[in-house]
Amino acid sequence: MRISQDVGIDLGTATVLVHVRGKGIVLKEPAVIAVDKNTKEVLAVGNEAKKMLGRTPKGIETIRPIKDGVVSDYVATEKMLKYFLNKVSEKEVINPRVMICIPSGVTEVEKKAVITAANNAGARQVHLIEETLAAAIGAGIDITKPKGTVVIDVGGGTTDVAVVSLGGIVKSQSIRVAGDKFDEAIIKHIKKNYNVIIGENTAEKIKVEIGTVYKKPKMEAMKIRGRSLISGLPIEIEINSYEINEALSNAACEILEAVYTVMEKLPPELCADITETGIYLTGGGALIYGLDKLIEEKTGLKTVLIDKAESCVAIGTGKALEHIELIEKGNTIKIKKM
Repeated sequence: MRISQDVGIDLGTATVLVHVRGKGIVLKEPAVIAVDKNTKEVLAVGNEAKKMLGRTPKGIETIRPIKDGVVSDYVATEKMLKYFLNKVSEKEVINPRVMICIPSGVTEVEKKAVITAANNAGARQVHLIEETLAAAIGAGIDITKPKGTVVIDVGGGTTDVAVVSLGGIVKSQSIRVAGDKFDEAIIKHIKKNYNVIIGENTAEKIKVEIGTVYKKPKMEAMKIRGRSLISGLPIEIEINSYEINEALSNAACEILEAVYTVMEKLPPELCADITETGIYLTGGGALIYGLDKLIEEKTGLKTVLIDKAESCVAIGTGKALEHIELIEKGNTIKIKKM
């Protein structure tokens, strides 16, 4: 007997996470696909494809099909989804019911692109949920109470800021500044100050190891390799956390501006709630050192970085699928705390 399955997908710009009902997070891989330019055959997906970034010969192309939280390459997205769904599905499982999270503020065209890609990848039903609502559910926040809570989800392509109350989103804003913009800022800084070109993987490594948006008590340094713009040859240089902090300051300020913008639109009652409940940070991009400290210092509100921040959206997406009937009817979602 073949059965269906409930699957929640965090279709991120940088990473795809898949939550299967009853099993939890079963897959976490980069949102990258490698294809043969001539035959369009898929050569690698996820971890294997990411290893090929910047290293492929002329006949092979590596694609990141999700850009700024939305589908930029429909065909590649469909192939990537199909690969991941097949990878997590058991032999007796067919046509899963899928919930996919999306940034707030996406257009109807962008929503349709996600739904169509998932349907063509083998999903029986496809439902969508906003990232911040999924993040709140995944973090174990009781969103059913008549009390406002601020959730900031910092992903790879977008940062979503929302105030959640009574099982829904009251005010929200999505900006295309997140983990990828941090990487871009690091690449630009190295090029401008050292005349050295580095790749995406190196920039990400710098961000993870010494990246900071809030000055660390002690300076950290690391050596990196790239290509000199002067000689054209490989070169090794040393960089430090203080200069990376400066390089990331503009992107961090844009995230803060989004928080201020959402706060300014709130009625006094919700503002009073937030002084008590504070701000919750989720998403892989929120793991950069000091973002919680920076937001707390600038807003004066208690800011908490959720445990397993990178998985919150995927977990919440999977849990929301268990209550899809209530979501479709527009009723309050009652989710048990984790």
